[in-house]
Amino acid sequence: MNCLIAVNAYIKNKSQIMQAERISQELRLLGARCEIAKNLNLVAIKQGETVARDFDCCVFLDKDRAAARLLEKHGIRLFNSASAIEACDDKMLTHIALANLNIPMPDTIYAPLCYYEDAKIPSEFLERVAGLGFPLVAKQCFGSLGGGVFLIKTFDELEDYENRNKLTAHFYQKFIGCGGTDIRVIVIGGKFIYAMRRKNESDFRSNIELGGKGEKIEADKNLKHLCERVAAVLKLDYCGIDVLIDDNGAYYICEVNSNAFFAEAERVCGVNIAKKYAEFIIAAKNT
Repeated sequence: MNCLIAVNAYIKNKSQIMQAERISQELRLLGARCEIAKNLNLVAIKQGETVARDFDCCVFLDKDRAAARLLEKHGIRLFNSASAIEACDDKMLTHIALANLNIPMPDTIYAPLCYYEDAKIPSEFLERVAGLGFPLVAKQCFGSLGGGVFLIKTFDELEDYENRNKLTAHFYQKFIGCGGTDIRVIVIGGKFIYAMRRKNESDFRSNIELGGKGEKIEADKNLKHLCERVAAVLKLDYCGIDVLIDDNGAYYICEVNSNAFFAEAERVCGVNIAKKYAEFIIAAKNT
């Protein structure tokens, strides 16, 4: 099997580089030929046809939706698929895909798309968002590693944020739990792999890249079933699911990451995530 691992053309994050190297290492140990390449000249459209290098499959560790679609058009099997990456890349689309399926998520209000810098924000919209209660969370639809996520504590902060971000796709959510903590769950091939609690003492966001620390926890059946169902709905081969817990111990799906980092999880949980992912890829290509 000849496998491409595609990374962003401008990659510089050490965690992203390590992710690609670890998956490549485990694929090679299983007998696959593997190449890591930047998403720069992998695909192109010429005279109505897609031109790409000859790979059997691709582990797509980027969020470039057009590149993913082009690779699929050439007949290359992607892990994850382009449609699954798209559903996770846009956080509001993730929420919509999971809505009305009895999957618990924070109450969410989408901010209507605005094209005009001088547009006045309707007071009734601000009042509706304020009904979520303060503090509340503002999220840009596109963002990684905790970027584009903000805590809004007052109505004045809400009004200021909406005015500054009205030209950017974003939404608002009810604040769940005590902040600075969540559970990261990895699902591969539709099966629960591990659960790790993340804690950040200095930020309401629990991301490891923002200072959060991980610790292994034992997941109950409800958490496992919930996360496996989320992965199935979104048709993900591999994903990291961020789960919030309220004061009563109830779970809420916060976000779903199609290329979630696993270095901290491998360290604290003692699970070879890269190997399990590589084994799934090999098995999937052989069926």
